[in-house]
Formats: sequence, structure tokens, C-alpha cells
Amino acid sequence: MMSTIIWPPIAPAALAAETASSLARELDWLLAELQDTLQSLKAGLSECAALLAPSDTPSTLALSSHRSEALKGYVTRVGTHIVKGDVKLRLGSLPPPKGLAAYPLVVSGEPGAPVLALQQLAAVRSRIDACLDVVDVSTWAGDAKDAGFIAGQMRLLDVNLAEAKRMLKGEGDVGTQWWQEPVDYNTFDPPLPSNVSFHLSIVDAALRLEIRTLEPATPPADYHSAFSLNRLAVALGTVRVQHHDELGQTFTYKGHEVKVREKIRVESQDPNLMSALAKLNALERGVGLGRKALDIAMGRDGDE
Repeated sequence: MMSTIIWPPIAPAALAAETASSLARELDWLLAELQDTLQSLKAGLSECAALLAPSDTPSTLALSSHRSEALKGYVTRVGTHIVKGDVKLRLGSLPPPKGLAAYPLVVSGEPGAPVLALQQLAAVRSRIDACLDVVDVSTWAGDAKDAGFIAGQMRLLDVNLAEAKRMLKGEGDVGTQWWQEPVDYNTFDPPLPSNVSFHLSIVDAALRLEIRTLEPATPPADYHSAFSLNRLAVALGTVRVQHHDELGQTFTYKGHEVKVREKIRVESQDPNLMSALAKLNALERGVGLGRKALDIAMGRDGDE
């Protein structure tokens, strides 16, 4: 039978000192390894930034409604902006101009036209840039052998990566709601009709377009537009009620109380955004493993 007793015996103080020295050497080794990890993270972050940056090969994304001809078209993304777009709508509440089969929404190419920006992608870029700054500070500006400092920097990386992922996946309260920051009418040529809302967002690394036709929440007594006639047609049963998840709700849009008449939503997968999300997932896992190893070496429980 083997014994686990050390011979000759080591005094408790000497054992404690030897244990502390061993842990210190392990921590020094880990801090040196983390410098290599940080450089790998920087390379991955730079790749993510490149996928979201303007390039010579813009992303042109097809848009099409399922099982109907209600919406057909495309948009072209360059970096965090939509620079081209042509969408054709066939909605009962939006009659097309005379001589056309569908209502055209064309992103203006005029130099002075308002920019159609994707705020979520701008926020993702900002978080990635913040991560790159953290890596540079960890490498050049701070003490790479200070475990507390490196632990704090790794936590900053974790927070910013998680927020970048959340923005790219469209989770929680990210971006703006469609009624909060309406697109400028003059972003389109001809201008967007005043009763139409055009809203772009990012969900699961896909571009989501939502089109809504609107009507006053409380029409005045002398309100005799096509919407009023349409309501009469609905009452007579000659036009079907358009069912959607915002039916009956009231929103404040450009200073007016409105309701949503018709709503259509389409999504288009963006290969560059999908690749960026996959890279962010991998980078977040790497940072998480680094933080866990550092917590163990520092004798932390991971909650500090």
C-alpha cells in the first residue's frame, strides 16, 4: 500500500511558501500566454471590422415577400449605409401611380439626399473598435504582468463583445423603433408618401425591412381620403381586414397619432453579417476561457 505522506516532512510555513511560489509562477506563465491570446483576438476583431466596413464589393440583398407579390426589390449595403434600393409594393392601401402595376420606393442617388443609415451596424462597429482599443491598451499602455489590470481588460472585452453580438442579433431593446426615428421622406425619389413608414433593422445578422401604411388614429369629421373609403368598403364586406400584430394600436409618428393599416415584413440574409456574428461568437468564447483561467490562477470565484 502506497503512502501519500511526504518524507522528509515539510514545515507548514515552508509548504505555504512553496505553494504560493508555484501559484505565482503559474500566474506569470498565464499572463504571458494571454498576451498571445490578445494578439489573436485583435486579428479576429480586425476581420470583423473589415466585414462591416465599406468595401469595393458592396452587399446587394434581394427582398421578397413570401407567398405573395406584396413586396419585391433589393437594397445595396456599403458599410453601415444603404446606398441603393428599389422596392415595388402592391398593397391595397397604397394605390400605385397611374400607369404602374406597383408602387415604387427608390432610394435617391442625389448627392444631397439624406443618408439611409443602419444604426445597429454603426453600434456594432463602435463596440468592435472599443475592443481593439482595449487590446492595444492591454499590450502597450498598461502593465502586462499586473493580473488585476489584465483581468479588468478581459472583462471589458467580454462586455463589449457581448454588446456587439446583441446588436447584431437584434436582441432586447436595441436600435430604434419604427415610429421613433422615421426615415426622411426625401431619402427616396420620388419622396416617400407621408402615410408610409419604411424601417430597416438587423435581426440574427439578417436585414429586416418593415413597410407600414398608416392612417390617423382619430380621423377628423371631414376626413374623406382613400382610407375612409377603404373603411367603408371593409364595413360593407367588399375588402378584407388586414390582420397584423399591431392592429388597433396607436403610435406617435412624426408628431401625429396614427394606426397601422397594413404591415409587411421581409428579411434577407447578409453573408458578411453572418460571418461577423460567427467570428464574434468564437471571440467571446475565447475571452470567456481566458477570464476563467485567470480567475482560477488569481484564486477568484469568477464573480469578482
